[in-house]
Amino acid sequence: MGSSPYRLAQLTVDFGEVRDAPLRLQTTEHEGKVMTQNKTLELPILPLRNVVIFPSGISPLTVGRPMSLAAAEAALATEEKLLGVVAQRDDREGEASTSNLYTIGTLVVINRMMRSPGSEEVLHLIVQGQERFRIIGFSAEDPYLKAQVEILPEPTREQTPEVEALHRNINALVQKALTLLPNVPNEIRNIILAAEDPVRLAYFLGSMLELELSQEQALLEANTESELLRLMHSYLAREVEILDIRSKISNQAQEELGKAQRDYILREQMKQIQKELGETEPEQAEGVLLRERVQKAELPDDVRAEADRELKRLERLPAAAPDYHVIRTYLEWILDLPWMKSTEDNLDLNNARVVLDEDHYDLDDIKERILEHLAVIKLNPKTKAPILCFVGPPGVGKTSLGQSVARSMGRKFERMSLGGVRDEAELRGHRRTYIGALPGRIIQALRRAGVNNPVMMLDEVDKLGMDFRGDPSSALLEILDPAQNFSFRDHYLDLPFDLSKVFFIATANSLAPIPPALRDRMEVISLSGYSEEEKLHIAKRYLAPRQIKEAGLSEEQLQITDGAIQAIISRFTREAGVRQLERTIGRLARKVALKVAQGKGDVFTITAAELEEYLGHERFFQEMARQTLPPGVATGLAVTEMGGEVLFIEATLLPGSKGLTLTGQLGDVMQESARAAHSYLWSHGGEFGFNSREIFEKNGVHIHVPAGAIPKDGPSAGVAIVSALASLCSGRPVRSDTAMTGEITLSGLVFPVGGIKGKVLAARRAGMKRVVLPKRNEPDTKDVPEEALNDLEIVFVESVDQALRQALTPSDAEASAVSHDAEPVVAGSEVGFEGGSLRV
Repeated sequence: MGSSPYRLAQLTVDFGEVRDAPLRLQTTEHEGKVMTQNKTLELPILPLRNVVIFPSGISPLTVGRPMSLAAAEAALATEEKLLGVVAQRDDREGEASTSNLYTIGTLVVINRMMRSPGSEEVLHLIVQGQERFRIIGFSAEDPYLKAQVEILPEPTREQTPEVEALHRNINALVQKALTLLPNVPNEIRNIILAAEDPVRLAYFLGSMLELELSQEQALLEANTESELLRLMHSYLAREVEILDIRSKISNQAQEELGKAQRDYILREQMKQIQKELGETEPEQAEGVLLRERVQKAELPDDVRAEADRELKRLERLPAAAPDYHVIRTYLEWILDLPWMKSTEDNLDLNNARVVLDEDHYDLDDIKERILEHLAVIKLNPKTKAPILCFVGPPGVGKTSLGQSVARSMGRKFERMSLGGVRDEAELRGHRRTYIGALPGRIIQALRRAGVNNPVMMLDEVDKLGMDFRGDPSSALLEILDPAQNFSFRDHYLDLPFDLSKVFFIATANSLAPIPPALRDRMEVISLSGYSEEEKLHIAKRYLAPRQIKEAGLSEEQLQITDGAIQAIISRFTREAGVRQLERTIGRLARKVALKVAQGKGDVFTITAAELEEYLGHERFFQEMARQTLPPGVATGLAVTEMGGEVLFIEATLLPGSKGLTLTGQLGDVMQESARAAHSYLWSHGGEFGFNSREIFEKNGVHIHVPAGAIPKDGPSAGVAIVSALASLCSGRPVRSDTAMTGEITLSGLVFPVGGIKGKVLAARRAGMKRVVLPKRNEPDTKDVPEEALNDLEIVFVESVDQALRQALTPSDAEASAVSHDAEPVVAGSEVGFEGGSLRV
């Protein structure tokens, strides 16, 4: 019934099943129609679920509820076998109540009654509808429903054009429905086509169509012929529309199935023809080729087993199958990967040293680390490759250093930029269930390299992102862990690949964005900025020859003096690396190339005085405006991704105000350093010759760090802040030739900070002569270039008291004492400053 647009009035009113069992038949005959119109009768009422019985319709009923059984038994006990059937409004109710029944029902005659041998509590009735009735009132509700009913007349007959038009339209729709339903029994076809009475036809169709209970009840309650036919026309039109759509869908499916069968037959015929001609089908030839490649390939056992299994699947599929190309692409990836192919390392340590020195100036620590690894491989070939992370400002040569490492070891080099990568699948690949799935970048890089032990550079690892597609940095945890990456599984391949032989080198500008778990898996090697002397050597040895060649010139046509290069470094560029320096030299070379092309000369020697002609006015100037610092200003040192920077800290008193005001986009840690400096001086001001309580109670303090648009944070400005406040309160200016860095505590201690090399180079670049550093940072000065130490006086302090004595200009009494007691200073000896000093 559910899959057919018509039904044979099989009406069920109980919860039980009618099982296939032999039935005992008890037949009662009723001859003639009950002519009881316009009469009032008392009838047993049988509630029906989800169905309405129409007058003149014959329907089977299965009765199982106790009250329904009692009503049927009562009707069977009478001579007329009359029974009233009424539909329930809500079929979820167990035993029907009087309030849950429609008021209009059908008077039926029980023609036959059948019982199942195994169940006396189930009756199977065949009933025939007689007349419509209306329930006037219920006379009994136990043991069954009994009601006083009024017999209603048939719908009023109307001889109008509307009724005639509706009748004809219904007949046309019925005929169309019969054409769309080829499996309708002949008896039903004959009954429908032979029907002349439109009312009887409407009732018959109502019992056949899959209508809602409310729609069937509306047909039964229609009192006029036109109302009944209008309802049936709307219901029948909808059913025919549904039948038409189903027919179109079925025909389309049959056409597609027929085309598939036709293609299959033609394909089989083509196979037989090719077999007779001795030819091979294209997909068969492709399968044979793939099998040959699998047999010849050097694959691990588990990989070969998977490849054989997928190849067998491929050979069973036609080329037009959707999975055919997916499996073929998968097999090609397996065959293209270097599962067991490696390059032989060049273990000549002297040659490796020469190669590294040719490509990069200085960087002795990194070169030493590479040579150590080569020495370990030479002594223990089975050792696992290290995971290095080069951290430093832009332009110091991190990426190019990876290429030099690969060249020195004789390995292939693959670079992978991770900047902006937010999808974990970029590294681990997509599963084959997705359309257009591919392996991740790691597997793709290995296929490009063609070996399983390349030098793979993970560039900008600190620029990885994270969103709803996953966290790529978490995927790197397995890739960069030698204890796990020997069986790395890409989502696409789903096969273990050994990454332990890959020499991974990561690069980053800062360690802060890298998650701690990932940072723990890498050996961090810091690359700080270059000094001016190092930049001069790099420019002369690498940058200038490369840019002259790029401009189409020879070294004889263009010569750049050392003075010109130094001027470019100090007045046209200011950076930790050499990237902007190389661009500026390239710009200078292009200007000369233009003159050569125009015939304005053949040989050019560029001096510092001629730079303005080629490069325009100077972009940077030495810090000259603050050679004399007013009280309340101190020179601090900071380190950024671009290298070290000089940071001026200014403080002023606010008469009549209270508290501490901090400006300049200072971070939480730097604000805490300022509060610590303020509290320290409030409690120890008398030691430095001023009444701090009187000053701070009557005045507020405002501390500002210029370049307010740039965020600043960190504890290393503590010494500079306390020096600026002490200078402000005592009226003694801070020495203009002195820069300082260090973290302070409330007890007056100076703690070490990071970035010493970059800070010292920044102080030298700004023209400073002295640098105050924490005592515990003394070992870090070994990384500072010797020429920078030669130009600077490094002063080490352990307490705030020592730092202030070195930073503030002497008072009149101290200056007088120093002028009488000072001894000459010998280069390279220690100077007698309190707290200790070093002059190299």
